[in-house]
Amino acid sequence: KGPVQITAAQARAIGLTLATADLRPLAEVLKLNGEVQLPADRQAVVSTRINGQISALYARLGDVVRKGQRLARVQSRLIGDPPPSVDVSAPLAGTIDAVNVALGQSVDPAQALFHISDRAQVNIAARVYEEDLGKVRIGQEASVRTLSYPDRAFSGRITFIGPALDPASRTVIVWISLSNSSGLLKPNLFARVSVVLKRNDAALAVPNTAIIAANGEQFVFVREGTRYNRVDVTTGAGDDEFTEVTDGVVPGDEVATQGN
Repeated sequence: KGPVQITAAQARAIGLTLATADLRPLAEVLKLNGEVQLPADRQAVVSTRINGQISALYARLGDVVRKGQRLARVQSRLIGDPPPSVDVSAPLAGTIDAVNVALGQSVDPAQALFHISDRAQVNIAARVYEEDLGKVRIGQEASVRTLSYPDRAFSGRITFIGPALDPASRTVIVWISLSNSSGLLKPNLFARVSVVLKRNDAALAVPNTAIIAANGEQFVFVREGTRYNRVDVTTGAGDDEFTEVTDGVVPGDEVATQGN
């Protein structure tokens, strides 16, 4: 519990680094897990109105198409010289993520020829435990990170809260809608969501690495000349880098962040 005194050489040997406790914007967040999903109203199954045979294909898997763009030609089974043909076109702009036909294949109106999805906007389907349900509401801001892009945060808002509780998991589904103009977010990617519950524009905070937790206590080492005093702290809101300290340090205190 007492102060630790070390020399400059010892500080260099343990790689000691310091940071200053300072006022900064911080938010209290609720952490959720979820996955990327495509909104139902931004998808389309493409079929044909007639029985026939695929006589031409104009689009491939992964193509980005515009609304009305020709995708395939179906030659009718009706008698004619030549037999009548119908062009199949895209009902919306987006990416072709399924092609279920080949040149020369017989098709009918019940068959799905293509699947198109507009990925300019996606949903994160996350689950909230029942004890946290009272904390979430429509319109709350959320930050989303994925395993594929861990250093990039995507911003969105809660647009839907499920009407029923899943009795098996004791959770309620929520949707966080966000822009995907970059196209990086693909269906079924795992996502970590931070829903913003409350903001503090002037929270006294230190880097997360400064705080040591042991035996049910939290403390930091505050520099006083060549001495480092262990100081118990009470923490509040936090994010991926900083934690609010509500008691124990004051602005300007230098705390050990590495080598502590």
